Amino acid sequence: MSEPLGSAQRPLRVAIIGAGPAGFYTVEALLKQKNLVCQIDIFNRFPTPYGLVREGVAPDHQSIKAVTRIYDKLAAHSSVRYFGNVIFGVDITHADLRARYDQIVYAVGAQSDRRMGIPGEDLFGSMPATAFVGWYNGRPDYRDLEVDLNVERVVVVGNGNVAMDVTRILVSDPDDLAKTDIADHALAALRQSKVREVVMLGRRGPAQAAFTNPELKEFGELRGVDVIVDPADLELDPLSEAALAEDKTAAKNVELLRAYAARGDTGAPRRIVMRFLVSPIAIHGVDGRVTGVTIERNRLVQAADGSLRPKGTGVTEELSCGMVLRSVGYRGEPLPDVPFDEASGTIPNRDGRVLNGSNGEPVPGEYVVGWIKRGPSGVIGTNKPDAVATVSSMLADLPTLPGAPESDDIADLLRSRGIDFVTYADWQRLDAYETAQGAAQGRPRVKVTRVDEMMDIIRAGR
Repeated sequence: MSEPLGSAQRPLRVAIIGAGPAGFYTVEALLKQKNLVCQIDIFNRFPTPYGLVREGVAPDHQSIKAVTRIYDKLAAHSSVRYFGNVIFGVDITHADLRARYDQIVYAVGAQSDRRMGIPGEDLFGSMPATAFVGWYNGRPDYRDLEVDLNVERVVVVGNGNVAMDVTRILVSDPDDLAKTDIADHALAALRQSKVREVVMLGRRGPAQAAFTNPELKEFGELRGVDVIVDPADLELDPLSEAALAEDKTAAKNVELLRAYAARGDTGAPRRIVMRFLVSPIAIHGVDGRVTGVTIERNRLVQAADGSLRPKGTGVTEELSCGMVLRSVGYRGEPLPDVPFDEASGTIPNRDGRVLNGSNGEPVPGEYVVGWIKRGPSGVIGTNKPDAVATVSSMLADLPTLPGAPESDDIADLLRSRGIDFVTYADWQRLDAYETAQGAAQGRPRVKVTRVDEMMDIIRAGR
């Protein structure tokens, strides 16, 4: 090849699989390179872009969704094309991309949840928090999820921010949620909900909780909701007490929890009960439906690495409930013809370069960003430096890459296969429809939650 990759004569051709934050921050990092000429194609399985910003961020956290303005500018760039409604491994294959692109970046996130591995986990009414989040956010995969809110108590396992989100949504006043972009079917169900109490179970102590100060503070600001914390749960062991001196977030969390414990029960119509040092060991049911959980009391023991781990004490307790939502972590899903590490639930990589096996050699021209690269950690903004680091590896590899052979355009290939892909202009039509529907109701948007309905609106607007 005579011209160097990334020059005006031979632009670098990059395919990005996934249109969430990690994918868009990769686009941004590439476009910021002064002496790089590139053509970037983003592929996404749904017609709608933005990944977890649309489908994961809680509807009552609209300010976080403002980040899509940055993604909009990137998607509108002349060097970027969006291909929505295209499924990798079905509509296009790994081989299709290798034949047409110099570099491929996987930005697919962590699509599935971790299981608890306890009896009764598959009873009706026991589900991953991710499914519940997808249901109330209008994610097409979960549009028809059976959610029975005709129960008085829900148990949420975990105390990270996702556990906080589902707990908050379950006890929020539906009139407050009606001002958000929560999916209409979820709002209707929440208006009929009989849920009066949500019990959150944390396996470690309050000093080790994974939630952030703002999320915890929000609990105390919910209308008609008491936050119940047993003062005995806030008696810290010496190691946890010492850890607070090093961790400002944990110290503030404990301070807020002590304030809730002091406030106690005011007789509000709904309540959140926060429990610590307990783990579910079995879920019980009658006629296939959840009726309760057995929980075991834990104590903290110091592991070899100095961290504090929960250890069961054998002391158990029965808790009646009609629903269990587990939020104990996420894991990636393997992609067709792409290396995958089952143990970590990620694509094996070194500095963002995909490896052929966990200790293998780099696969030339293939890269990874976001949760599928590092595991499910961090917030939306964490993906920005992560993407910059992967792009740095991509740029370093340019002189050694052979460059993909000239081939027909991917758009022509998709058309020849009868794939009705969604362009950025198509998405703008759907976006305008949703926001217009929302404006009529005093809401940010009314989401369309079925792919066929999305495509009908897009086609009508073309």
